Amino acid sequence: MTETVEATIARTHRDEWARVVAGLARRYGDLDLAGDMAAEAFATAIERWPADGVPPNPGAWITTTAHRKAIDRLRRENRRDEKHKEAFMLQDDSPVGPLGAVEDDRLRLVFTCCHPALSTDARVALTLRIVGGLTVAEIAHAFLVRETTMGQRISRAKAKIKAARIPYRVPETADLPARVAGVLSVLYLIFNEGYLASGAQSGPIRRDLTGEAIRLTRLVRELLPAGSAERGEATGLLALMLLTEARAAARVSADGELVRLDEQDRGSWDRALIEEGIGFVNARIDAVARGEGAPGRYQLLAAINAVHVSAPHARDTDWSRIVALYGQLERVDPNPIVTLNKAIAVSELDSPEVGLAIVERLDDALSGYHAFHATRAELLRLLGRSHDARAAYDRAIELAGNTAEVAHLTRRRGQLAATAPKGEAP
Repeated sequence: MTETVEATIARTHRDEWARVVAGLARRYGDLDLAGDMAAEAFATAIERWPADGVPPNPGAWITTTAHRKAIDRLRRENRRDEKHKEAFMLQDDSPVGPLGAVEDDRLRLVFTCCHPALSTDARVALTLRIVGGLTVAEIAHAFLVRETTMGQRISRAKAKIKAARIPYRVPETADLPARVAGVLSVLYLIFNEGYLASGAQSGPIRRDLTGEAIRLTRLVRELLPAGSAERGEATGLLALMLLTEARAAARVSADGELVRLDEQDRGSWDRALIEEGIGFVNARIDAVARGEGAPGRYQLLAAINAVHVSAPHARDTDWSRIVALYGQLERVDPNPIVTLNKAIAVSELDSPEVGLAIVERLDDALSGYHAFHATRAELLRLLGRSHDARAAYDRAIELAGNTAEVAHLTRRRGQLAATAPKGEAP
Protein backbone atom coordinates (compact mmCIF):
# COMPACT_ATOMS: atom_id res chain seq x y z
CA MET A 1 0.00 0.00 0.00
CA THR A 2 1.43 3.39 -0.95
CA GLU A 3 1.82 6.12 1.62
CA THR A 4 -0.69 8.27 -0.31
CA VAL A 5 -3.42 5.65 -0.04
CA GLU A 6 -2.61 5.00 3.61
CA ALA A 7 -2.85 8.70 4.36
CA THR A 8 -6.15 8.99 2.51
CA ILE A 9 -7.68 6.08 4.41
CA ALA A 10 -6.47 7.48 7.73
CA ARG A 11 -7.85 10.92 6.92
CA THR A 12 -11.17 9.46 5.75
CA HIS A 13 -11.44 7.49 8.97
CA ARG A 14 -10.85 10.61 11.04
CA ASP A 15 -13.30 12.71 9.03
CA GLU A 16 -16.05 10.21 8.31
CA TRP A 17 -16.14 7.55 11.04
CA ALA A 18 -18.67 9.23 13.31
CA ARG A 19 -20.78 10.40 10.38
CA VAL A 20 -20.93 6.90 8.86
CA VAL A 21 -21.74 5.17 12.16
CA ALA A 22 -24.37 7.79 13.02
CA GLY A 23 -26.06 7.40 9.64
CA LEU A 24 -26.12 3.63 9.94
CA ALA A 25 -27.49 3.83 13.48
CA ARG A 26 -30.30 6.13 12.37
CA ARG A 27 -31.23 3.98 9.38
CA TYR A 28 -31.01 0.55 11.02
CA GLY A 29 -31.59 1.26 14.70
CA ASP A 30 -28.76 -1.07 15.71
CA LEU A 31 -25.64 0.44 17.25
CA ASP A 32 -23.70 -2.81 17.16
CA LEU A 33 -24.50 -3.30 13.48
CA ALA A 34 -23.54 0.31 12.73
CA GLY A 35 -20.11 0.02 14.29
CA ASP A 36 -19.38 -3.37 12.75
CA MET A 37 -20.40 -2.34 9.24
CA ALA A 38 -18.44 0.89 9.37
CA ALA A 39 -15.38 -1.08 10.42
CA GLU A 40 -15.93 -3.60 7.61
CA ALA A 41 -16.26 -0.80 5.08
CA PHE A 42 -12.91 0.64 6.10
CA ALA A 43 -11.37 -2.84 6.03
CA THR A 44 -12.63 -3.23 2.46
CA ALA A 45 -11.10 0.12 1.55
CA ILE A 46 -7.74 -1.07 2.87
CA GLU A 47 -8.00 -4.13 0.61
CA ARG A 48 -9.32 -2.47 -2.56
CA TRP A 49 -8.11 1.10 -2.78
CA PRO A 50 -4.42 0.23 -3.29
CA ALA A 51 -5.36 -1.83 -6.36
CA ASP A 52 -8.42 0.05 -7.65
CA GLY A 53 -7.33 3.54 -6.71
CA VAL A 54 -8.84 5.99 -4.26
CA PRO A 55 -12.44 6.84 -5.25
CA PRO A 56 -13.29 10.47 -6.12
CA ASN A 57 -15.36 10.81 -2.95
CA PRO A 58 -13.87 8.52 -0.28
CA GLY A 59 -16.49 9.37 2.36
CA ALA A 60 -19.37 8.56 0.04
CA TRP A 61 -17.69 5.30 -0.97
CA ILE A 62 -17.33 4.25 2.67
CA THR A 63 -20.93 5.22 3.44
CA THR A 64 -22.34 3.31 0.47
CA THR A 65 -20.21 0.26 1.18
CA ALA A 66 -21.21 0.22 4.85
CA HIS A 67 -24.93 0.44 3.96
CA ARG A 68 -24.63 -2.41 1.45
CA LYS A 69 -22.86 -4.57 4.00
CA ALA A 70 -25.58 -3.84 6.55
CA ILE A 71 -28.29 -4.91 4.10
CA ASP A 72 -26.35 -8.06 3.22
CA ARG A 73 -25.95 -9.02 6.85
CA LEU A 74 -29.63 -8.54 7.60
CA ARG A 75 -30.55 -10.66 4.59
CA ARG A 76 -28.15 -13.44 5.59
CA GLU A 77 -29.41 -13.67 9.11
CA ASN A 78 -32.20 -16.19 9.39
CA ARG A 79 -34.82 -13.95 10.97
CA ARG A 80 -38.59 -13.88 10.80
CA ASP A 81 -40.58 -12.37 7.97
CA GLU A 82 -40.94 -9.04 9.72
CA LYS A 83 -37.16 -8.64 9.95
CA HIS A 84 -36.74 -9.61 6.28
CA LYS A 85 -39.31 -7.01 5.32
CA GLU A 86 -37.51 -4.47 7.46
CA ALA A 87 -34.21 -5.19 5.74
CA PHE A 88 -35.67 -4.45 2.30
CA MET A 89 -37.41 -1.32 3.56
CA LEU A 90 -34.11 -0.04 4.88
CA GLN A 91 -32.97 0.47 1.31
CA ASP A 92 -35.45 3.34 1.08
CA ASP A 93 -33.51 6.62 0.89
CA SER A 94 -36.48 8.86 1.70
CA PRO A 95 -35.85 11.42 4.48
CA VAL A 96 -36.18 10.17 8.02
CA GLY A 97 -38.67 12.02 10.22
CA PRO A 98 -37.70 14.26 13.14
CA LEU A 99 -35.70 12.43 15.78
CA GLY A 100 -35.32 15.01 18.52
CA ALA A 101 -34.59 18.61 19.35
CA VAL A 102 -31.58 18.99 17.03
CA GLU A 103 -31.05 17.57 13.55
CA ASP A 104 -27.49 16.30 13.96
CA ASP A 105 -26.79 12.60 13.57
CA ARG A 106 -23.59 12.63 15.60
CA LEU A 107 -25.20 14.48 18.46
CA ARG A 108 -28.03 11.92 18.46
CA LEU A 109 -25.38 9.23 18.61
CA VAL A 110 -23.81 10.87 21.68
CA PHE A 111 -27.13 11.01 23.53
CA THR A 112 -27.86 7.40 22.62
CA CYS A 113 -24.51 6.31 24.02
CA CYS A 114 -25.08 8.48 27.12
CA HIS A 115 -28.51 7.11 27.97
CA PRO A 116 -29.15 6.95 31.75
CA ALA A 117 -29.89 3.24 31.51
CA LEU A 118 -26.12 2.76 31.12
CA SER A 119 -23.55 3.25 33.86
CA THR A 120 -21.46 6.41 33.67
CA ASP A 121 -18.32 4.48 32.74
CA ALA A 122 -20.20 2.59 30.04
CA ARG A 123 -21.60 5.81 28.55
CA VAL A 124 -18.21 7.41 28.30
CA ALA A 125 -16.46 4.31 26.98
CA LEU A 126 -19.13 3.53 24.40
CA THR A 127 -19.17 7.06 23.04
CA LEU A 128 -15.39 7.17 22.79
CA ARG A 129 -15.55 3.94 20.79
CA ILE A 130 -18.61 4.59 18.63
CA VAL A 131 -18.46 8.37 18.14
CA GLY A 132 -14.76 9.05 18.60
CA GLY A 133 -13.59 5.93 16.79
CA LEU A 134 -10.94 5.25 19.45
CA THR A 135 -9.57 1.75 19.88
CA VAL A 136 -10.39 -0.26 22.97
CA ALA A 137 -6.74 0.07 24.03
CA GLU A 138 -6.88 3.87 23.84
CA ILE A 139 -10.07 3.99 25.88
CA ALA A 140 -8.63 1.61 28.47
CA HIS A 141 -5.66 3.95 28.84
CA ALA A 142 -8.00 6.91 29.41
CA PHE A 143 -9.82 4.95 32.14
CA LEU A 144 -6.66 3.47 33.68
CA VAL A 145 -8.08 -0.07 33.33
CA ARG A 146 -7.08 -3.22 31.46
CA GLU A 147 -7.96 -3.53 27.78
CA THR A 148 -9.96 -6.74 28.36
CA THR A 149 -12.00 -5.01 31.06
CA MET A 150 -12.81 -2.13 28.74
CA GLY A 151 -13.72 -4.45 25.87
CA GLN A 152 -16.22 -6.26 28.07
CA ARG A 153 -17.65 -2.95 29.30
CA ILE A 154 -18.26 -1.72 25.76
CA SER A 155 -19.79 -5.02 24.64
CA ARG A 156 -22.19 -5.04 27.60
CA ALA A 157 -23.20 -1.44 26.91
CA LYS A 158 -24.04 -2.16 23.27
CA ALA A 159 -26.00 -5.25 24.26
CA LYS A 160 -28.00 -3.26 26.80
CA ILE A 161 -28.88 -0.59 24.24
CA LYS A 162 -30.23 -3.29 21.94
CA ALA A 163 -32.07 -5.23 24.64
CA ALA A 164 -33.63 -2.14 26.23
CA ARG A 165 -34.52 -0.64 22.83
CA ILE A 166 -32.89 2.65 23.81
CA PRO A 167 -34.03 5.20 21.20
CA TYR A 168 -31.64 6.88 18.78
CA ARG A 169 -32.58 10.52 19.29
CA VAL A 170 -31.74 13.74 21.05
CA PRO A 171 -34.02 14.05 24.09
CA GLU A 172 -36.82 16.60 23.90
CA THR A 173 -35.89 20.05 25.18
CA ALA A 174 -37.58 19.54 28.56
CA ASP A 175 -35.53 16.37 29.17
CA LEU A 176 -32.14 17.75 28.20
CA PRO A 177 -30.83 19.08 31.54
CA ALA A 178 -30.94 15.71 33.29
CA ARG A 179 -28.95 14.13 30.48
CA VAL A 180 -26.26 16.78 30.07
CA ALA A 181 -23.78 15.80 32.80
CA GLY A 182 -23.00 12.44 31.19
CA VAL A 183 -22.67 13.99 27.76
CA LEU A 184 -20.23 16.65 29.00
CA SER A 185 -18.14 13.95 30.66
CA VAL A 186 -17.98 12.07 27.38
CA LEU A 187 -17.01 15.14 25.40
CA TYR A 188 -14.31 16.05 27.88
CA LEU A 189 -12.71 12.61 27.67
CA ILE A 190 -12.86 12.70 23.87
CA PHE A 191 -11.14 16.09 23.97
CA ASN A 192 -8.51 14.81 26.38
CA GLU A 193 -7.70 11.86 24.14
CA GLY A 194 -7.09 14.29 21.30
CA TYR A 195 -5.15 16.69 23.51
CA LEU A 196 -2.71 13.98 24.61
CA ALA A 197 -3.32 10.93 22.43
CA SER A 198 -2.51 7.56 23.96
CA GLY A 199 -2.14 5.61 20.70
CA ALA A 200 1.45 5.34 19.47
CA GLN A 201 0.30 5.32 15.82
CA SER A 202 -2.02 8.31 16.05
CA GLY A 203 0.55 11.04 16.74
CA PRO A 204 0.87 12.95 20.01
CA ILE A 205 -2.06 15.31 19.30
CA ARG A 206 -5.29 14.44 17.48
CA ARG A 207 -6.85 17.69 16.32
CA ASP A 208 -9.71 15.74 14.75
CA LEU A 209 -10.87 14.62 18.19
CA THR A 210 -10.36 17.98 19.90
CA GLY A 211 -12.16 19.70 17.03
CA GLU A 212 -15.07 17.27 17.14
CA ALA A 213 -15.38 17.62 20.91
CA ILE A 214 -15.47 21.41 20.59
CA ARG A 215 -18.07 21.25 17.81
CA LEU A 216 -20.38 18.96 19.75
CA THR A 217 -19.91 20.95 22.95
CA ARG A 218 -21.01 24.10 21.13
CA LEU A 219 -24.14 22.28 19.95
CA VAL A 220 -24.95 20.96 23.42
CA ARG A 221 -24.50 24.42 24.91
CA GLU A 222 -26.85 25.96 22.35
CA LEU A 223 -29.53 23.42 23.25
CA LEU A 224 -29.67 24.30 26.92
CA PRO A 225 -31.83 27.06 28.42
CA ALA A 226 -30.05 30.37 28.99
CA GLY A 227 -29.29 30.94 32.66
CA SER A 228 -29.53 27.25 33.59
CA ALA A 229 -26.84 25.54 35.65
CA GLU A 230 -26.45 22.96 32.88
CA ARG A 231 -25.74 25.63 30.29
CA GLY A 232 -23.26 27.20 32.70
CA GLU A 233 -21.31 23.96 32.89
CA ALA A 234 -21.48 23.47 29.12
CA THR A 235 -20.12 27.00 28.74
CA GLY A 236 -17.36 26.19 31.20
CA LEU A 237 -16.41 23.05 29.29
CA LEU A 238 -16.39 24.90 26.00
CA ALA A 239 -14.16 27.61 27.50
CA LEU A 240 -11.81 24.96 28.92
CA MET A 241 -11.51 23.27 25.53
CA LEU A 242 -10.90 26.54 23.69
CA LEU A 243 -8.21 27.70 26.13
CA THR A 244 -6.49 24.32 25.91
CA GLU A 245 -6.77 24.06 22.13
CA ALA A 246 -5.29 27.56 21.81
CA ARG A 247 -1.94 26.19 23.00
CA ALA A 248 -1.86 23.18 20.66
CA ALA A 249 0.69 24.61 18.22
CA ALA A 250 3.20 25.13 21.04
CA ARG A 251 2.71 21.83 22.85
CA VAL A 252 4.98 19.62 20.73
CA SER A 253 8.45 20.56 19.48
CA ALA A 254 9.67 20.07 15.91
CA ASP A 255 11.35 16.81 16.93
CA GLY A 256 8.19 15.44 18.52
CA GLU A 257 8.77 16.20 22.20
CA LEU A 258 6.16 17.53 24.60
CA VAL A 259 6.84 21.14 25.60
CA ARG A 260 5.92 22.09 29.15
CA LEU A 261 3.61 25.05 29.70
CA ASP A 262 6.36 27.18 31.25
CA GLU A 263 8.61 26.55 28.22
CA GLN A 264 6.06 27.13 25.46
CA ASP A 265 6.32 29.94 22.93
CA ARG A 266 3.35 32.00 24.02
CA GLY A 267 3.52 34.02 20.84
CA SER A 268 2.35 30.95 18.92
CA TRP A 269 -0.81 30.55 20.99
CA ASP A 270 -4.07 31.16 19.16
CA ARG A 271 -5.20 34.53 20.49
CA ALA A 272 -8.66 34.28 18.93
CA LEU A 273 -9.41 31.05 20.81
CA ILE A 274 -7.99 32.54 24.02
CA GLU A 275 -10.16 35.64 23.73
CA GLU A 276 -13.25 33.55 23.09
CA GLY A 277 -12.47 31.23 25.99
CA ILE A 278 -11.72 34.04 28.44
CA GLY A 279 -14.91 35.76 27.32
CA PHE A 280 -16.90 32.68 28.34
CA VAL A 281 -15.04 32.47 31.67
CA ASN A 282 -15.73 36.13 32.48
CA ALA A 283 -19.37 35.73 31.51
CA ARG A 284 -19.72 32.85 33.96
CA ILE A 285 -17.93 34.81 36.72
CA ASP A 286 -20.42 37.64 36.21
CA ALA A 287 -23.34 35.19 36.25
CA VAL A 288 -22.18 33.62 39.52
CA ALA A 289 -21.79 37.11 41.01
CA ARG A 290 -25.44 37.76 40.08
CA GLY A 291 -26.46 34.68 42.04
CA GLU A 292 -26.93 32.33 39.07
CA GLY A 293 -25.61 29.25 40.86
CA ALA A 294 -22.17 28.19 42.07
CA PRO A 295 -19.45 27.35 39.55
CA GLY A 296 -19.14 23.68 38.68
CA ARG A 297 -16.19 21.49 37.76
CA TYR A 298 -15.71 22.66 34.18
CA GLN A 299 -16.14 26.32 35.04
CA LEU A 300 -13.42 26.06 37.68
CA LEU A 301 -11.06 24.21 35.34
CA ALA A 302 -11.67 26.88 32.70
CA ALA A 303 -10.94 29.62 35.24
CA ILE A 304 -7.64 27.92 36.13
CA ASN A 305 -6.67 27.77 32.47
CA ALA A 306 -7.67 31.41 32.02
CA VAL A 307 -5.15 32.38 34.72
CA HIS A 308 -2.41 30.46 32.89
CA VAL A 309 -3.06 31.94 29.44
CA SER A 310 -3.49 35.46 30.82
CA ALA A 311 0.11 35.55 32.10
CA PRO A 312 2.47 37.19 29.55
CA HIS A 313 5.29 34.98 30.82
CA ALA A 314 5.34 31.85 32.99
CA ARG A 315 6.99 33.84 35.80
CA ASP A 316 3.92 36.13 35.88
CA THR A 317 1.49 33.29 36.68
CA ASP A 318 -0.79 34.06 39.63
CA TRP A 319 -0.18 30.85 41.56
CA SER A 320 -2.12 32.01 44.61
CA ARG A 321 -5.23 32.36 42.45
CA ILE A 322 -4.67 28.93 40.94
CA VAL A 323 -4.23 27.29 44.36
CA ALA A 324 -7.46 28.93 45.53
CA LEU A 325 -9.33 27.70 42.45
CA TYR A 326 -8.05 24.15 42.96
CA GLY A 327 -9.25 24.38 46.54
CA GLN A 328 -12.75 25.17 45.26
CA LEU A 329 -12.46 22.35 42.74
CA GLU A 330 -11.54 19.85 45.45
CA ARG A 331 -14.79 20.69 47.22
CA VAL A 332 -16.87 20.40 44.05
CA ASP A 333 -15.09 17.37 42.56
CA PRO A 334 -12.95 15.65 45.21
CA ASN A 335 -10.62 13.21 43.48
CA PRO A 336 -6.88 12.44 43.63
CA ILE A 337 -6.06 13.88 40.18
CA VAL A 338 -7.43 17.28 41.24
CA THR A 339 -5.28 17.08 44.38
CA LEU A 340 -2.25 16.11 42.27
CA ASN A 341 -2.66 19.20 40.14
CA LYS A 342 -3.18 21.34 43.22
CA ALA A 343 0.10 19.99 44.60
CA ILE A 344 1.93 21.27 41.53
CA ALA A 345 0.49 24.74 42.09
CA VAL A 346 1.33 24.58 45.80
CA SER A 347 4.94 23.71 44.97
CA GLU A 348 5.15 26.83 42.81
CA LEU A 349 3.51 29.06 45.41
CA ASP A 350 5.17 27.60 48.51
CA SER A 351 7.97 25.06 47.96
CA PRO A 352 8.72 21.68 46.34
CA GLU A 353 8.84 20.11 49.82
CA VAL A 354 5.25 21.09 50.56
CA GLY A 355 4.09 20.00 47.11
CA LEU A 356 5.87 16.64 47.39
CA ALA A 357 4.28 15.96 50.78
CA ILE A 358 0.86 16.29 49.16
CA VAL A 359 1.87 14.10 46.21
CA GLU A 360 3.26 11.30 48.37
CA ARG A 361 -0.13 10.89 50.06
CA LEU A 362 -1.66 10.01 46.68
CA ASP A 363 0.50 6.95 46.03
CA ASP A 364 -2.19 4.35 46.76
CA ALA A 365 -4.77 6.09 44.57
CA LEU A 366 -2.54 7.01 41.61
CA SER A 367 0.24 4.40 41.52
CA GLY A 368 -0.84 3.35 38.02
CA TYR A 369 -1.08 6.91 36.65
CA HIS A 370 1.94 8.16 34.73
CA ALA A 371 1.37 11.83 35.60
CA PHE A 372 1.67 11.02 39.30
CA HIS A 373 5.15 9.60 38.79
CA ALA A 374 6.14 12.40 36.40
CA THR A 375 5.06 15.03 38.93
CA ARG A 376 6.88 13.23 41.71
CA ALA A 377 10.02 13.01 39.55
CA GLU A 378 10.03 16.74 38.88
CA LEU A 379 9.62 17.62 42.55
CA LEU A 380 12.32 15.15 43.61
CA ARG A 381 14.56 16.68 40.96
CA LEU A 382 14.03 20.16 42.42
CA LEU A 383 14.94 18.81 45.85
CA GLY A 384 18.19 17.34 44.54
CA ARG A 385 17.12 13.72 45.06
CA SER A 386 18.32 12.54 41.65
CA HIS A 387 18.37 8.81 42.41
CA ASP A 388 14.73 8.84 43.53
CA ALA A 389 13.80 11.15 40.65
CA ARG A 390 15.30 8.73 38.13
CA ALA A 391 13.23 5.85 39.49
CA ALA A 392 10.11 8.01 39.27
CA TYR A 393 10.92 9.01 35.69
CA ASP A 394 11.41 5.32 34.83
CA ARG A 395 7.96 4.47 36.13
CA ALA A 396 6.36 7.46 34.38
CA ILE A 397 7.95 6.48 31.06
CA GLU A 398 6.79 2.88 31.52
CA LEU A 399 3.18 4.00 32.04
CA ALA A 400 2.98 6.89 29.54
CA GLY A 401 1.37 6.08 26.18
CA ASN A 402 1.89 9.40 24.39
CA THR A 403 5.01 9.51 22.21
CA ALA A 404 5.69 13.22 22.80
CA GLU A 405 5.36 12.78 26.55
CA VAL A 406 7.70 9.78 26.56
CA ALA A 407 10.27 11.82 24.62
CA HIS A 408 10.02 14.66 27.12
CA LEU A 409 10.32 12.41 30.16
CA THR A 410 13.27 10.57 28.63
CA ARG A 411 15.14 13.83 28.05
CA ARG A 412 14.41 15.05 31.57
CA ARG A 413 15.68 11.78 32.99
CA GLY A 414 18.82 12.04 30.88
CA GLN A 415 19.58 15.46 32.32
CA LEU A 416 19.78 14.11 35.86
CA ALA A 417 23.42 13.05 35.50
CA ALA A 418 24.36 16.66 34.86
CA THR A 419 22.28 17.99 37.75
CA ALA A 420 23.02 15.40 40.45
CA PRO A 421 24.57 16.89 43.59
CA LYS A 422 28.15 15.92 44.45
CA GLY A 423 28.34 12.65 46.27
CA GLU A 424 25.06 11.30 44.83
CA ALA A 425 25.25 8.50 42.29
CA PRO A 426 23.91 9.58 38.86
